Amino acid sequence: MIRPAPSSPCRRPTRPRRDEWARGEVAAGGWTIPRGWLHDGGVDTFQSAIVALGTSSHAYLEFDLAAGASRIDLVRGVASLREPRTTMGGVNLVAGFRPDVWREVAPDDAPTGVSGFDANIVGADGYTMPGTQHDAVLWLSGSAYDVVFDVARGAIAALAGVSVVAEETSSWPYHHDLDLTGFIDGTENPSLIDAPDAFVVPEGTPGAGGTILLLQKWEHDAPAWESLSVEQQERAIGRRKADSVELDDKPEQSHVARTDQDQFGKIFRRNMPYGTVTKHGTMFVGFSADQGRLISMLESMAGRADGVRDALTYYTKPVTGAYYVIPSTAALRRWIPDEGDS
Repeated sequence: MIRPAPSSPCRRPTRPRRDEWARGEVAAGGWTIPRGWLHDGGVDTFQSAIVALGTSSHAYLEFDLAAGASRIDLVRGVASLREPRTTMGGVNLVAGFRPDVWREVAPDDAPTGVSGFDANIVGADGYTMPGTQHDAVLWLSGSAYDVVFDVARGAIAALAGVSVVAEETSSWPYHHDLDLTGFIDGTENPSLIDAPDAFVVPEGTPGAGGTILLLQKWEHDAPAWESLSVEQQERAIGRRKADSVELDDKPEQSHVARTDQDQFGKIFRRNMPYGTVTKHGTMFVGFSADQGRLISMLESMAGRADGVRDALTYYTKPVTGAYYVIPSTAALRRWIPDEGDS
């Protein structure tokens, strides 16, 4: 079910009619979207779309709170969106919030000590990673862009009364598992069996079942990168291009060395290429149970502590940066209007 967000913060959303529940769908702003999003009722499970691998089309929508709307309105509106179970032609959804938005609205379900990307990271030689924090995020993925496009429009319509779209990016896989540098992306990712240990906030701690997302858009300087020899590219990355095997003598400034997960801790990445032929790059989509791992990696890349910048940062630059709390399915369901909220 997607219900249109209230046009006024004073008007509460109304419960859908029973026939709408029976059909499993409801119209929102002229769009009809299936019921079934954000399932797994009372258990603190992570949002399953995080690990929905193999999807060929993606859309990332970042929202700011609309004038006159409250943060509770925004959380209720997003919680009312539901994720179709993975099927042919289905669309997967990951939904989250600016850390202080979620902490204010749902303090009992908020992980401890998580902050927004509210200030730039400034490293060696004034190199800057910009913070462009927004209030909510939706990541939609599916088998084809037409279905992602339609569901994205429906979600925007449903949230129109409480939010405005601040950033929109579409992406797609490149030669199965390559990024636009031509290297395999995600070599260090844990397996799906082990991944939850890296990115899911553990049971018994605040925010259990949720995760922290770092979302960044990195724009590539393709002509500069492609002017390098394969050997120079490999030394910048720290891996062989053909098979992604780590170099025995990788330089200190190589990307692998500056983001060593054995040093900083494991994360789970779902990066994707984005853009056009003339302007493109990588959407960094990184999940962690501990925000500190993500912050430490970025600061290492920027050379903040030791003045050594990641070699890759000379050929690609971040143009956006935001952290989002991705609550568990149970935590979100508590904010579905008239279903468990008090």
